[in-house]
Amino acid sequence: MSQRDRRTFVHLHNHTNFSLLDGATRIERLVSHCCTEGMRAVAITDHGNMFGAVQFYRKARDSGIKPLLGMEAYLAAGSRHDRGEASAGRERFHQLLLAKDQTGYRNLMKLSSVGYLEGFYYKPRIDKKILAEHAEGLIATSSCLSGEVPQYLLRGDYEGARTALGELTEIFGHDNVYVELQDQGLSEQRQINPELIRLAGELDLPLIATNDCHYLLKEDAQAHDALLCIQTGKGMSHPARMKFPNDEFYVKTATEMWDIFAEVPEAITNTGKVAERCNVVLNFEENHLPRFPVPEGQTLNDYFESVVHDGFERRIEALQAVITGKTNGSSGWASKHDVEQYCERLEVELSTIVSMGFAGYFLIVWDFIRYAKDAGIPVGPGRGSAAGSLVAYALGITDVDPLEYGLFFERFLNPERISLPDIDIDFCMRRRGEVIDYVANKYGRDRVAHIITFGTMAAKGSIRDVGRAMDLPYGEVDKVAKLIPDDLDATIDAAVSSVPALQEAINKDRKVAELVNLARQLEGQVRHASTHAAGVVIADQPLTNYVPLYKPPAGHGGNQEHAVATQFPMNDVEAIGLLKMDFLGLRTLTVVHDSLDFISQDLGKKLTTADIPIDDPATFKLFASGSTSGIFQFESTGMREALRKLEPSRIEDLIAMNALYRPGPIGSGMIDEYIRRKHDPTKVKYLLPQLEEVQKETYGVIVYQEQVMQIASDLAGFSLGEADVLRKAMGKKKPEVMASMKEKFIEGCKTRDVPPNLAKEIWDQVVEFAGYGFNKAHSAAYALLAYQTAFLKANYPVHFMAALLSSDHDNTDKVVRYISECREIGIPVLPPDVNESNVSFTATGEAIRFGLAAIKGVGEGAVLAILDARDRLSGFTSLFQFCEEVDLGKGINRRTVESLIKSGAFDSMTIQEDNDPGPGNIRALLMSSLDIALESGQRRQRDRQMGQTNLFVDLEIEADGADRRLSSLPVASAAPWTEREILAAEKESLGFYITGHPLERHRDQLRQFANATTATLSKMNSAREVSLGAIITSIRDLKTRKGDRMAVVQVEDLDGYAEVVVFPDAYRACYSLLNEDEVVLISGRPETDGDTARMIAGDIQPLRTFFEQKSHEKASEVQISVKLKGLAEGVPDQLRDLLERHRGEVPVSICLQRPSPQGFRAHVAPNRFLWVTPSSELVAELEELLGSGSVHLRR
Repeated sequence: MSQRDRRTFVHLHNHTNFSLLDGATRIERLVSHCCTEGMRAVAITDHGNMFGAVQFYRKARDSGIKPLLGMEAYLAAGSRHDRGEASAGRERFHQLLLAKDQTGYRNLMKLSSVGYLEGFYYKPRIDKKILAEHAEGLIATSSCLSGEVPQYLLRGDYEGARTALGELTEIFGHDNVYVELQDQGLSEQRQINPELIRLAGELDLPLIATNDCHYLLKEDAQAHDALLCIQTGKGMSHPARMKFPNDEFYVKTATEMWDIFAEVPEAITNTGKVAERCNVVLNFEENHLPRFPVPEGQTLNDYFESVVHDGFERRIEALQAVITGKTNGSSGWASKHDVEQYCERLEVELSTIVSMGFAGYFLIVWDFIRYAKDAGIPVGPGRGSAAGSLVAYALGITDVDPLEYGLFFERFLNPERISLPDIDIDFCMRRRGEVIDYVANKYGRDRVAHIITFGTMAAKGSIRDVGRAMDLPYGEVDKVAKLIPDDLDATIDAAVSSVPALQEAINKDRKVAELVNLARQLEGQVRHASTHAAGVVIADQPLTNYVPLYKPPAGHGGNQEHAVATQFPMNDVEAIGLLKMDFLGLRTLTVVHDSLDFISQDLGKKLTTADIPIDDPATFKLFASGSTSGIFQFESTGMREALRKLEPSRIEDLIAMNALYRPGPIGSGMIDEYIRRKHDPTKVKYLLPQLEEVQKETYGVIVYQEQVMQIASDLAGFSLGEADVLRKAMGKKKPEVMASMKEKFIEGCKTRDVPPNLAKEIWDQVVEFAGYGFNKAHSAAYALLAYQTAFLKANYPVHFMAALLSSDHDNTDKVVRYISECREIGIPVLPPDVNESNVSFTATGEAIRFGLAAIKGVGEGAVLAILDARDRLSGFTSLFQFCEEVDLGKGINRRTVESLIKSGAFDSMTIQEDNDPGPGNIRALLMSSLDIALESGQRRQRDRQMGQTNLFVDLEIEADGADRRLSSLPVASAAPWTEREILAAEKESLGFYITGHPLERHRDQLRQFANATTATLSKMNSAREVSLGAIITSIRDLKTRKGDRMAVVQVEDLDGYAEVVVFPDAYRACYSLLNEDEVVLISGRPETDGDTARMIAGDIQPLRTFFEQKSHEKASEVQISVKLKGLAEGVPDQLRDLLERHRGEVPVSICLQRPSPQGFRAHVAPNRFLWVTPSSELVAELEELLGSGSVHLRR
């Protein structure tokens, strides 16, 4: 076959990995393969979507391959709107479509959008009606075996097939319909292909040959088979699973296709003709900004300038107030620059923005931020390089003064490197959606959408997915998956080469080798689609003119379950010129907002972030102590350690730490150098006096990209635009650009009397630091927000911690950690109470009240129903009243009320006076009465709904003058919960203990045998061997670089929490003890990390085993106290049985007590038959029977 013949075949029916979990061909590999095979064009036709269209187009075009854009649509047999029974029978066919031109491409996008937005029923379906409306510019084929025409033929209905094919020609036009032949050796194809050829002849339609490619190479068939199993959730051994019939669905060579269709060569040559007819061109040069509406009689630019000047005047008033000393400069203004300098900078920025055509962009951002602020929605002070714009500051888009902090506009918008601005905005996480709704309503809901994102199969996930597909036992697969390091960028190949245990497992076990091989092939495959956490796109026309749309099916919507999103991911959306903005939900803004609200409600003090002074000593003291848990950007362990060393004393220190605390600067020692120079000014050196102004703020260390720009400008005469190009080249290490820039830099220095050797030294220093330099604008904006957060924690700790707990009320780990911190700093956390608690945590005087929504099993809807009833009644007086008055149809069921009881939320209600008012008795009575109370409540609510009343109940309420109280509980008594049961219930419902602690009973023993607590651990000498008694709360298993198992264990004692690192040797000796809720004694050495409690474990043993050993060694007598008042019948017999079970050689002394006024105390010494062997188990059982503190071991 000649080279020309070889190039005449084009693959027109191909599924990439964007045919989710159905296609396994990756776009870059498909294009590369076509290049290798000399194919001049190729199409992608994914199932029902165009997810990969732009990525494919650009990759193919850049590789010299003609990209053909298409889709294999799902065609409903009836209406796309039919669901359920209306779509019974064969509900959909496959329909191949290819775009000929721009009109066809636009229609393809609209059809794909309709499939998701209107026709989704298991799959995104269209119908013939909508197909006819959007047929122009499209080529259609008879499709694969799942097409309508082949399906008729398979049923033996030739006339039906002819009619269906005729309908296609009516819809698309005779010249735009092709009869598609496929031959992967299937019997069905041998049956219908002759009839398809006959139909083509009768209707005078051309033939094309395709291969319905679902994977690239023949050897990829097994990996594709595993992919299908992952899609369907069925293992390879399942008899009825989805499975391709053979391994022929790959991207065959032209030679192979010629051989298969030798008898119908026109089917091959026609593929080339189709490729010639398809000439879609995507435009990556135009921007499609939405049109901002301006007042009548004004141009866009005039209105923009007037809005900017109005905002600037307001900012100027603040500046002048600072200069005259009327305010403390809390807004960030100072007197480093005069008003004239601000005005000059403003005019330069205005001129640049207008000349670049971005006035509308700034107005759009200004408008929705103005809306948010007017609506009381917290907005961040800025993020990214936008904080370098004075115009953005004047418009209120940012709250950081760029002149005050030495920020450059050119870092944000460079006229010498023209690109669309990118302003990302932080909003309160709770109300971000309101701002997006405002934008959608203003510009049109058909012009605003979220942006799609794709989840891929990472290394560990790929191993687990393939393991399930291969029907391997979970334990075996889990073992292999855990050998993959936890690094974010971990790959299977890297793990195989760096983890000997994994390589050993592969060599020893053929199944493991197959598992790893298949997982390696599928690693990185697209697994699912969801919506981007923040991205929103806004267009000047209906979005379907530019991009197909996607709507996640119910239950798969990512961040916004039913939000409409683009089918193109973020980079592709930007590439086609659409305006992308990030509307980020930032938890810290919610914390700050709630703190200010709590301060206002509790103290009557109206405080705003603008009132926060920038030089508060208490705030800097907090930073210097490293007590920054809950402080935005400053709460990691390493950052806290760095803060303690640095002892920041000004906002500039915080900005620098925010920029420096990243892997590059940490690894290079820049943080340590910065700290050394701050504390020892003699270490600060400047190569030239001119550099002092640039580097003085950071003690001679180049921390920011802006410093690189300023050095290039001041010393070498670069314009700031040129300096920004240099900054970007240095960051990306582009050698060719760097070489030309170096020459220009040294030459520019020379003209400013800087000697060449010194210029070269400065260049080398700049290059060294530039690789680590950070965007100062971003760092300054976030440091300001962190400072405001820390101010609230330092000066209003109760209100701040209440807000912090509220923001994370659904994260048990964080709630436990923050409550522990509250206890450490002396803030009481009160238990939940149905009569006192609100939805979230609240500040109550000097204490914090637990929020009802933070109780496990109690949803926010249930809490709102409780609060509604409580407000109506002015409080609850009984469980019965609660069940009768709270709407039981709003998420309140038995489990909800059970969780409330277990958490102690009903403890404050009145109990019978002759009963023990302790939580054990109250909760036992409530739990025993729960079913009857719920049944009564349901009956009462049902009667009310039907307009009926219970005469006797009404009379009873009227006679009592109040609702029934707990005394009306049908259960007069119930076995009180033991202390262990109370604490277990609290841990289950709250995630931590609130009325006591499991270690409380061991307090005396811990004091005797343990020489450290979590409170003292961080202050102890790291060379000293210490022992810590604690309960394990969580375990994180890890692997060393050598593949050895180790763990980081979170433990809790009576004083707080600590982290225990268990290295491989200790892990091997004690791994069986590493279980949650295990009470252990840990021996090892403390690790110094400021105030952070951390320990390196040498030995871990059960506390009870240790106590048994020590108690047996040292105890000379077991003294037992028995309080006679309220002693339940049968306790003496239980005590005798308990002592007999622990029979031993140590005497027992029993002290019988009755309190005054008729009190007495008597000591009983049982005979040798009731002597015991002391142990922690004995102590625990005695205290459970007789109460905490009832046992003492005499030494």
